[in-house]
Amino acid sequence: MNTASVSTARPNVSERVKAVAAALVVGVALVYTTGFAASTNVHNAAHDTRHGLAFPCH
Repeated sequence: MNTASVSTARPNVSERVKAVAAALVVGVALVYTTGFAASTNVHNAAHDTRHGLAFPCH
């Protein structure tokens, strides 16, 4: 009978905080650039995508 043990290392708290902070920064940047973009094409593309995903935006 063969057995294999697998150990999984959990990331420490500081690595998780860094990952969450990076995700928030990227998310805010995406929302800001697509929602408040001066370019009509970028805004309309994001607007159509939101409607396509059934996300109410107005």
